Amino acid sequence: MFLKERQRILILIVIAFALSLLFQNHPIVTANGYAETPRISKDSIDILTKTTRAMAEIAEAVKPAVVNISTLRIIRTPEERFHPFFDDPFFRRFFGDEFGPPRIPGEQRTVSLGSGVIVSPQGHILTNNHVIKDATEIKVLLLDNKRKKEFKGRIIGTDPKTDLAVIKIDAKNLPTIPWGDSNKLRVGEIVLAIGNPYGLNQTVTMGIVSAVGRADVGIADYEDFIQTDAAINPGNSGGAMVNTKGELIGINTAIFSVTGGYQGIGFAIPSNMAKAVMDSLIKKGKVIRGWLGVSIQPLTPEIAKQFNLKEEHGALVGDVFEGSPAEKAGIIRGDIIIEYEGKGVDEPYNLRNMVANTPPGTEVEMKVIREGRIKSIKATIGELPVKTQALPGEYESALRGVSIQNLTPELYRQLNIPLRIKGVVITDIKEGSPAREKLRRGDIIQEINRKKIENATEYEKVVSEIKAGESILLVVFRGGSSVFITLSDK
Repeated sequence: MFLKERQRILILIVIAFALSLLFQNHPIVTANGYAETPRISKDSIDILTKTTRAMAEIAEAVKPAVVNISTLRIIRTPEERFHPFFDDPFFRRFFGDEFGPPRIPGEQRTVSLGSGVIVSPQGHILTNNHVIKDATEIKVLLLDNKRKKEFKGRIIGTDPKTDLAVIKIDAKNLPTIPWGDSNKLRVGEIVLAIGNPYGLNQTVTMGIVSAVGRADVGIADYEDFIQTDAAINPGNSGGAMVNTKGELIGINTAIFSVTGGYQGIGFAIPSNMAKAVMDSLIKKGKVIRGWLGVSIQPLTPEIAKQFNLKEEHGALVGDVFEGSPAEKAGIIRGDIIIEYEGKGVDEPYNLRNMVANTPPGTEVEMKVIREGRIKSIKATIGELPVKTQALPGEYESALRGVSIQNLTPELYRQLNIPLRIKGVVITDIKEGSPAREKLRRGDIIQEINRKKIENATEYEKVVSEIKAGESILLVVFRGGSSVFITLSDK
């Protein structure tokens, strides 16, 4: 009897469970045959309404300071000259009229669109260098209360190394965007991107900060990009990236795309870097950068092991330039710089950007690892000399895009190089470099155009004198022997 009662209870439980599943998967139907409409709570509506209103207010506040920039480029075709006898009627009778008199020089006009951000009420506008590069004419379109105003822009200064430029228009009392601190930006923060994609004025898109400190993207020499998934398309270049406070925290610069359109990866120059460059361009017409005078490289697992390091953080000093601030401060080859003015150095680009943004004459304190011990060093930063403005690999010849470093005792052992071999080792070759077809990472360049190369200083001196289009004869140590290799742009 007890067993039957127990079975009856179990059956009721199973039926109740089945009914609960049924009602979970099917809406409750009312007496009139219609499904009951799901209700949205008042709290949810209030939260979404406030969020929507906040985003609309931010967009409304910053849009007036984002402008449309259109540029005209005129490419002139030279006059084609022929020998005088080509105009002889007898000659043209046999060879045709295409061998007539010299052709008149022509012009090819190209128009491109971009964006810019008003950074001063007096008409200074910050944009990308590639937006106004080689422009014959610059037009700036402002939208003020839905009224369009067009101005002629003039270039104040450009900085190709960060892909930034400042132009100016003759106007006053213009709207601006307050500056934000890009160093405080965190991954996951909501940001808005404002620009003129495909010429669609003051388009606003929203996303999050996907990453910070992106380098080695191949866009500029000095890179510290903010990555975002906010939609950025052609024409957005030079536009504003703002945070939820309506502060300017980046200048939209580039997209990663295989189709030419938005694919969820965009890059912006951090506001702190952009402001430093902008101030220098406005005040001095050029960018004054700090200089330490060292050749640095990243720490690979192999190199870290050779130096008995537990972590692969820091910038390894491969060479110290003669007479440089680094030499005067006592920095030597093999030092690993791990801290600069209290800020950690994870990668070489961190150190390079921090030094570049330090005003010349400033005394800085660094921490280095030397022979397993941490040592504090003070140095007075100098001004980056014009002749060393080009970073390793940034040349016009067929060796452009080739990165090198000095040979160290560790590399001699690691690469099994005879001690009699002198030169520099190739550490990287960028995509698109003419040298990629013939040179490899790990090659030792011993001679260039019959001039012996024993260190990075000699390499840079020789390569900097080679003009674009010139053929280059190299002696390279590879696979246990030296070989001659020729490079050419043609």
